Amino acid sequence: MPHTIPLKRPLDDAGLPTRQLTEPELPASVTAPEGDATPYHHPAFVRVEPGHFEGDLVYYFTGFTGRESEPAVLTAAYADETLTHAQVRELSRQYRSAGVLWSHARLYLLAVPLLHQAVPVWNEWTAARDELRMVFSEFWTTADSRWKAQLLRLTDAETAAKQAARKWDDIAVQLAKLADDQVHVAGYDNELPLSDVAQVAGLDIRGWDICHVDEYTPPFNRPTPLVYDLNSEIKQQRERLTEVASLAGDVAASA
Repeated sequence: MPHTIPLKRPLDDAGLPTRQLTEPELPASVTAPEGDATPYHHPAFVRVEPGHFEGDLVYYFTGFTGRESEPAVLTAAYADETLTHAQVRELSRQYRSAGVLWSHARLYLLAVPLLHQAVPVWNEWTAARDELRMVFSEFWTTADSRWKAQLLRLTDAETAAKQAARKWDDIAVQLAKLADDQVHVAGYDNELPLSDVAQVAGLDIRGWDICHVDEYTPPFNRPTPLVYDLNSEIKQQRERLTEVASLAGDVAASA
């Protein structure tokens, strides 16, 4: 079955090169002759039809695997003076539509294997995070004579959590880059969320910590997103322990 892509709004002429059309001025009642745009159609193009709403167009394509080159109007089409401005504009719309479908296919092609690889990494992170929180919570029931041993357990849990957080951010940035590439080609109106890709692949990634790709290149040597959040949580835990130790020292000093 041919793949289709409806345009949500008519495209403007942004990006089309300006050139002086060679067609002579004709009376309004006479239509300028058109050249043959067929050689410049995308190889997967089938046809275009009006959509349900005025100004809408539905493009039909045979389909994309994501392994093709990114759709782009052939340079020769812009140099072909037998084509009218309307024909060149129509080619631009056709290739924009092809680009949307191609970007979706490419995201499925590249993201699905990476999503499967990310599952155990995410599980490792959540297990390390939960262990850290459990060890910290056990201070409420740890005898005074066991606090130093518990502190050692806490620092071990911090180290494991930091390693797991770094591993997660390493794979999350790859997923974020793929998502950003897809939007760069298709635009936000035709964004394909990673959660939708994962659902088709039989995965539930709700709750996964994947930020915008820009957040993985923070300024001033700031840690990557998950590591940053973890460091903040560890800081709060240590501040609480310091507060308790200070209070305990005050009580001992006054006794």
